[in-house]
Amino acid sequence: MYEIGDMVAHPKHGAGIIDRIEEKNMYGCTRTYCYIKDLDGGMISYFPIECAEQIGVRPIIDSDQADELMAAIPKINAEMTANWNKRHRENLELLTSGNLLEVARVVKGLMIRNNEKELSTGERKMLQNAKQIFISEIVLSTKLTSEEVESRINASLA
Repeated sequence: MYEIGDMVAHPKHGAGIIDRIEEKNMYGCTRTYCYIKDLDGGMISYFPIECAEQIGVRPIIDSDQADELMAAIPKINAEMTANWNKRHRENLELLTSGNLLEVARVVKGLMIRNNEKELSTGERKMLQNAKQIFISEIVLSTKLTSEEVESRINASLA
């Protein structure tokens, strides 16, 4: 199913490249795990292969889909509720969905909100995380740099 070198997206950690696959015994249960290295080669996350679908791990989008998504950002409806608690829960649900369009919705909504009113610490962290998840997959899909992708996002919101 998965092989070393495959590019995958993890809903909580963003996109990366499968660095290694190995069996590991955790809590008395031996499973096969995929280890994902992020773009910078620093952070490594892992998941049991048998739980990939349940977790939401998937192959990254292709370059055409990435271009379409980047072009769609200005048209994405990013309205958010005024209630902080409800907004936080809704955004968290969108982020963990694994759907890159929903992640883009969170990025756009929080960036617009930040331009109107300074975000709370929690929402600043959420925006940073959402951008990392979004940008990491676009970078792997298109071979653009992180800076180029972030610049395109900023330009599409101007």
